[in-house]
Amino acid sequence: MRRMFALVCLAAAAIATPAAAREVSTRTWTDADGVQWTETTTVEVVDEAPGAERFVADGGSGQRAGAGHRAGIASFGPFTVLDRRRAALVAETDSYSPADFEAMLRAFPGIRMLEMPDCPGTVDDTANLRLGRMIRARGIATDVPPGGSVRSGAVDLFLAGKTRHAAPDAEFAVHSWLDDQGKQAKDYAPTDPVNAAYLDYYRDMGLTPTEARGFYAMTNSVPYSQVLWLHRADVARYAALD
Repeated sequence: MRRMFALVCLAAAAIATPAAAREVSTRTWTDADGVQWTETTTVEVVDEAPGAERFVADGGSGQRAGAGHRAGIASFGPFTVLDRRRAALVAETDSYSPADFEAMLRAFPGIRMLEMPDCPGTVDDTANLRLGRMIRARGIATDVPPGGSVRSGAVDLFLAGKTRHAAPDAEFAVHSWLDDQGKQAKDYAPTDPVNAAYLDYYRDMGLTPTEARGFYAMTNSVPYSQVLWLHRADVARYAALD
């Protein structure tokens, strides 16, 4: 399964698969005034399994402008190191994010908290679930600060926290994934491996079998093209929050 997309194509409810390799193409033309122009386009060629796409680019339910800005002392992909014990997730995750996370912890092994001020989701669900397991294994807590917005695949990373905290006004957004065949979770049998992978993940994050099934059903209650906005109490129905 292979597809190509231009990096400039991301929109509010659009989702794209991650890059396995980058390709650059150019075209040259001369305008009516005799001026020669050259356009360079970077595309990404992907090779991804079904169920690997979830991304919501901006918060549509009262998200505060600039909520994701965090001044830090270092950056590793979508992560900004705030101090020796805290980092923030400030962008969508992709196929490189687990390696970015490992590099960050090698440089700052004392990090114990991941803040999530403005997190749009992921362009690689497979890598995103791997990243969540890494967060859990390192015993790192997750926190959505006041005005924070956690959306789409980033919600799975919030659940990865050893402990989880969300401000009273924190907002969350969920929706179904879409694979590169145009199919969503409901198009596969409940026992299909692609669905079982998410249920296994939620169990690994500490949810009971009933909570895992309930949460996954809730996320898939709206199609890929829509968004279900949740409050702190909605998430707390399925996963313990501090």
